[in-house]
Amino acid sequence: MSLIGRDPREVVFERFARHVSSGKAKFFREVGIDFVFGRREGVYVWDLDGNRLINCHCNGGVFNLGHRNPRVVAALKRAVEELDIGNHHLVSEHRALLAERLASLCPGDLNRVVFGVGGGEAVDTAIKLARGYTRRPGIISASGGYHGHTGFALATGDAKYSAPFAPLPQGFTQVPFGDLEALEEAMGGGAGEETAAVIFETIPATLGIAIPPEDFYAGVRELCDRRGALMIIDEVQTGLGRCGAVWGIDTYGVAPDILVTAKGLSGGIYPITATVYSDRLDAFFQENPFIHVSTFGGAEVGCYAALEVLDILEEEGFLAHVRETAALFEGGFRELRDRHPEILVEARQRGLMMGLKMVNDFCGPLMTLAGFRHGVLTIYANNDPSVSQILPPLIIEEDQARQVLEALDAMLSEVKKSLEGA
Repeated sequence: MSLIGRDPREVVFERFARHVSSGKAKFFREVGIDFVFGRREGVYVWDLDGNRLINCHCNGGVFNLGHRNPRVVAALKRAVEELDIGNHHLVSEHRALLAERLASLCPGDLNRVVFGVGGGEAVDTAIKLARGYTRRPGIISASGGYHGHTGFALATGDAKYSAPFAPLPQGFTQVPFGDLEALEEAMGGGAGEETAAVIFETIPATLGIAIPPEDFYAGVRELCDRRGALMIIDEVQTGLGRCGAVWGIDTYGVAPDILVTAKGLSGGIYPITATVYSDRLDAFFQENPFIHVSTFGGAEVGCYAALEVLDILEEEGFLAHVRETAALFEGGFRELRDRHPEILVEARQRGLMMGLKMVNDFCGPLMTLAGFRHGVLTIYANNDPSVSQILPPLIIEEDQARQVLEALDAMLSEVKKSLEGA
């Protein structure tokens, strides 16, 4: 018997509202989105009624390799024949293998790994390490950024997520993203001596796929070195090929002290995250080997599946395909700007980390709604609703990418008509 479509959509909505989230169910009903994931395969998802969409949301990069990638599925099946979660207190063969492989892919001397389950947990680990190593309290992040919903991660993000949970941990400061002068001021004088770390998403998705100046991260690196602070890069969405290199920060030619990876490492099949850090920071964990633990972090079955994800990433031609597809989208976006100058302000892009900036905050939500009618799943950036995020699976083929561009053309026309009729 199939696991999908056991009950009609309305029954699913009612059960979800009663037992999972009444707020989400109400929101989606009110805005007219009654989509419930059904079948999923490759770049496509279907709802329970069989309506097909190309997934250009990908849950922020979870589905970099598409849905139910057959190689990752097969790896997990092999793993569960011999392995289970494992014991996080003990030495693990499979955590060691995955950590070694991740280290080999990271810039600089990022050779050590702490595993987790969610991106927020991995960010928390990075901040704990920064504070523990430097013995300083200060953490600087970007205004409008997003690093997760857990403790320290929550304190680095936008107030809309954190304000209801005040008082928040002390020592957190925010500066405008991409502004080196503001960062230097925040790190300057006595305050600079209190800064443990600076943390940025390489390209902040929730802020609207904001692309920093090309020299920004070199400047961040120099400021951190000068002030004795650590540089943390959040690669939860930009990592593992999304920007046309293994890590988004690689495209800026800079090595951080700590790198966080999450969503795509799962292959969309088994949750696993990693906080990868410099050899020179290991003294803290060496002295305190049991000070941070995660029962399900680095589950051994998940490690085996993640190794298959990295195998695919490292295959000849994989990253070249990402770059070629990105070039196709870049050309398509130029045509869209020419066709829709009244509504499309800017196309933001680094590899397949892409966003369309439109004229006002109504446009992003309207684009999301239009996408359901034109066969594309995409969402707007929550901290800048004028931006529609475009994050297709990295395996998307040329004809599928062209279908997305055609759909975006129709979606922009629809949004324009909606604005004119408002």
